[in-house]
Amino acid sequence: MGERALEYRLTKEFVDRFRRRLLKWYEENRRDLPWRNTQDPYRILVSEMMLQQTQVSRVKEYYERFIATFPSVEALARSPLSHVLKMWEGLGYYSRARNLHRTARLIANDRHGRFPQTLHELCALPGIGPYTASAVMSIAFNEPYPVVDGNVARVLCRVFGIEKSLKETETHGQLSKIGAVLLPRRRARTFNEALMELGSLVCRATDAQCERCCLRLLCHAQTLADPTVLPTTVKKSPLPHYDVTAGLIWRGQKVLLSQRHLDEMLGGLWEFPGGKTKPNESLEDCLRREIKEELGIDIEVREHIGAVKHAYSHFRITLHGFHCRYVGGRVRSLGCADWKWVLPSEISSYALPRADRKLLEVLERKKRLKQ
Repeated sequence: MGERALEYRLTKEFVDRFRRRLLKWYEENRRDLPWRNTQDPYRILVSEMMLQQTQVSRVKEYYERFIATFPSVEALARSPLSHVLKMWEGLGYYSRARNLHRTARLIANDRHGRFPQTLHELCALPGIGPYTASAVMSIAFNEPYPVVDGNVARVLCRVFGIEKSLKETETHGQLSKIGAVLLPRRRARTFNEALMELGSLVCRATDAQCERCCLRLLCHAQTLADPTVLPTTVKKSPLPHYDVTAGLIWRGQKVLLSQRHLDEMLGGLWEFPGGKTKPNESLEDCLRREIKEELGIDIEVREHIGAVKHAYSHFRITLHGFHCRYVGGRVRSLGCADWKWVLPSEISSYALPRADRKLLEVLERKKRLKQ
């Protein structure tokens, strides 16, 4: 839809009807979510960081446990990163946890505990972009900033018949302009939450509940045979797949863990050392090579534990686990940040990637079958 057509639709009458119907629906259908019972900007920031790329149902459990452990920005700032990563374990996209921890320390130390009060101040903090900053300003301080997440973008594209891909920068600019016109200045918090809720519960990506939608009489997509064709999607290329090895390297009763560098994917997490296979390389040869390159030691590859599949945002892996025996050499941090020999009972205290946890689950199932 062009600019003139949008201006034609965004009349005062249309905007009033849109607001009235949406807010009434929200009053009757809003979910009781833990981050909606507070206006503490720290707690709202935690929820917004967790909700990036993650479904509400999954975030609830993590949010409540995280806030119980770190009830204030000062409490989070005082905690070591290892503890923060452990509390985030399983939620994925760990850069969010690292950025949240850095932000807490900046607020507690450099700002003497004073939480930022402006969009500009928020955007200057690690990992906080315009969307997250707008959400915090709107929800915590009721400031009139439109919040256009994926759910909101979908609703607006369908209501206003916007056929461009959401991957285009121009589309986001257009949606932000529409959101700013629709936003009631004195009810910014409630309106933004209502629009996000409608996209999450009703105006879904592939299962649109149009008969339940409070905006259906205002929606352009209702004129289409299939409303879910909006917003336009770009066909994704298949995710590349890699075979990766991991060794449970034993020296007596202890096993070796290595820690990933902070600037890497999964930075700060501990793992069973190993790595990606090269073309025409056997799994065993790959594991011996990777351990030598990463830790400087020689190993004997023994029993195959099993293989687990895991998908990340841009690729998929099959992780092949092996029991290994330490043979010789001095352990060094050549391709990792740190290393430790730990007892099996101590592994649960370390934050591990989900794929490594899956490998432990396979090992545990095998133990139970033998008993």
